[in-house]
Amino acid sequence: MADKATRDGFGEGLLELGKTNPHVVALSGDLEDSCRAIAFKKAYPNRFFSVGIAEQDLIGTAAGLALAGKIPFACSFSQFIVGKTIEQLRLAVCYQQLNVKIAGSHGGLSVGADGATAEALEEFPHMRSLPHMTVIAPCDAIEARKATIACADYPGPVFLRLGRAPAPAVTKESDPYQIGQAITMRPGADVTIIACGVMVGHALAAAEALLKEEIDARVINLHTIKPIDREAIIAAAKDTGALVTAEEHSVIGGLGSAVAEVVVQTHPVPMRFVGVNDRFGTSGDPAVLLKAFHLMPEDIARAAHDVLRLKQQAL
Repeated sequence: MADKATRDGFGEGLLELGKTNPHVVALSGDLEDSCRAIAFKKAYPNRFFSVGIAEQDLIGTAAGLALAGKIPFACSFSQFIVGKTIEQLRLAVCYQQLNVKIAGSHGGLSVGADGATAEALEEFPHMRSLPHMTVIAPCDAIEARKATIACADYPGPVFLRLGRAPAPAVTKESDPYQIGQAITMRPGADVTIIACGVMVGHALAAAEALLKEEIDARVINLHTIKPIDREAIIAAAKDTGALVTAEEHSVIGGLGSAVAEVVVQTHPVPMRFVGVNDRFGTSGDPAVLLKAFHLMPEDIARAAHDVLRLKQQAL
């Protein structure tokens, strides 16, 4: 299978929903082509709404459609649909627990050449701190399609974080998917790597490299950051005694923070966070940026060695 971006999976899922669920409508902030909602627009023009470059109106209109019984999917670049609309998301959507689905495309460093102003590295703390908001970061296009379809039947507001750059498939069509339920991609007894988004693939590559050193690493795909799968995290902490988190996002308030909130209250173990360290992104090829920001398999493996050393010291 050719590499595909998670935004492509979103577009495929949205089109499939158009065929099966007449209540699904879509909205865009003039970016339906980039967000891959263009196929839905062409197939169902009477169920598509373009509000122009007006993200606050985008969320307000989606809220109104939800009050009218529709299931609106509002899409734009993640930096815009989160960064410009927090008040509308908080009061118009979450306060009323409306059935609005928000697709934030071009999240993380995958925007590449568009540079820091369009690169979203801070969505997770904004979105997971909103009451009633569900937060999902699919790891590949297959999972993005499943997540899009699943969230149509999932009550309340949902945020889907999507990437621009093509990424290898690390899941199969036959794999089960359930919002809120983490997936163990690889068993392991020595250390656990918990990842989301494109970093799941890098976590699996890191685990393969560690195995050559006779280090048995478990890999968990934590595609739903909120509600978080506490049982999977606690079991990993108890079974392996050391955790590494990996995300294409700031380490402040992101996946690592969400996992740590569970670990410190239940079964504290050594942890390390692989992510972007309190800085803005920059312009460049997405693959080069991942390396420059230390988001590669070797960075995850290095963090695994670190927590294993701490684990050994604690024994």
